[in-house]
Amino acid sequence: MKNDHTLIIGGGIVGASLALKLAQAKRPVTLVDARPKRDDAHWQDKLSQRDARVYALSLASIGLLTDIGVWQKIAASERKADYSQMQVWQLNGIGELKFGDDCADNKGTDNKGTDNNATGNNEKGTEGSDTPKLLGSMVEPTVIEYALWQRLFEDDVSDYLTVIAGHKVMQMDWLGSEQGYRITLDNETAIEANLLVGSDGRGSFVRRQAGIELDTLDYKQTAICCAIKTAKPHQATARQAMLPTGTLALLPLADITDEDKVNPQHWQSVVWTLPRNQALELEIQEPRIIADKLAAASTYELGAINQIESIASFPLMAQQARNYVADNLVLIGDAAHGVHPLAGQGLNLGMLDVQALSDQLEHDFARSGGKLWGANQTLRTYERMRRPHNSLMMHSFSALNWLFAGEFAQLRPIQQLRNEGMSRVSKIKPLMRLFAKQASGV
Repeated sequence: MKNDHTLIIGGGIVGASLALKLAQAKRPVTLVDARPKRDDAHWQDKLSQRDARVYALSLASIGLLTDIGVWQKIAASERKADYSQMQVWQLNGIGELKFGDDCADNKGTDNKGTDNNATGNNEKGTEGSDTPKLLGSMVEPTVIEYALWQRLFEDDVSDYLTVIAGHKVMQMDWLGSEQGYRITLDNETAIEANLLVGSDGRGSFVRRQAGIELDTLDYKQTAICCAIKTAKPHQATARQAMLPTGTLALLPLADITDEDKVNPQHWQSVVWTLPRNQALELEIQEPRIIADKLAAASTYELGAINQIESIASFPLMAQQARNYVADNLVLIGDAAHGVHPLAGQGLNLGMLDVQALSDQLEHDFARSGGKLWGANQTLRTYERMRRPHNSLMMHSFSALNWLFAGEFAQLRPIQQLRNEGMSRVSKIKPLMRLFAKQASGV
């Protein structure tokens, strides 16, 4: 066994991205994915359907996917919806925030309105170009996963990357700091590696087996997701309404049919956060009733909802591992942290984990003369880089949710404070540019 072997448990987007990053650097890596093996026919069947969910990929995440040769495949598929602006408003509030091309001209008006001229694709970007400045891109999970799956088996990485699909990890044994871990799969296959990476989601087996405790926060909210076709086009704008019941996000979806492409930009992905009991009552309604209530909740920002598909829901909780690392072991992505979806940053935080961990592993391995891979000092440095940042993001999103939703948020002094704050912030051009930069992740 080479002394720089890495074993990644969890073949989702974050785990597969780390595997490719390491394999491209010519580091031997084994990726174990409990999900069944999938062939191209499986992927084509899934891709033929519109997914109600999207990931709001930041420029930093797009940069990482480009580095590992994945974004090129996503771009070629045309299954992405770039966005050049973000619009945030509150119900019955004074003013709104717009981030992007026209943020410097944001007037903080007293009426939200539905004037979409400022968000059109023919606007000039901030650098004077005819092309709007990109803030990020909305991509369906299946589209990203398919591009990763294709890339995992290409010749330039196959000499360093082993993919094991359809098998679960049944046992983890620490062999000491010199040898690392041995895992045993459900088919009794044993694999050893110097470094074990847990990228196996919120219910992480790796985290639990390592005895790492978890702090959780139940928002007592449920997110309803669906895909909708609206009367008005989204015009490359990600929208979010801060409502008393929770956030309502309207996110651009890629046009996938010939009919879509003739009349583009009318499909949106919805994430509608509601108190749990209200969500349960809404879920049992007919789709047409849900569509009408959704249009009303958005104050018809994009007009009526003409079609609604793929209605689903999930409970909202935030969580943070108390430690990201142990001897020869590290957590990334949802195994380490999970945040409220109101800012769409969950996957982006995981991709920043990938970049930070891979960079630190390479830096310390080179500095040790090729002797130390995944040493405690390396892992602790990664933890110091990522845990405070992820913790800040988690608590910031929780604070925003608390500030806008719930009984306390509807007290008049809090409403006045919010209104005045949004109005003032919208007029500070450097601050608006900073927010836009933070949203892009670069």
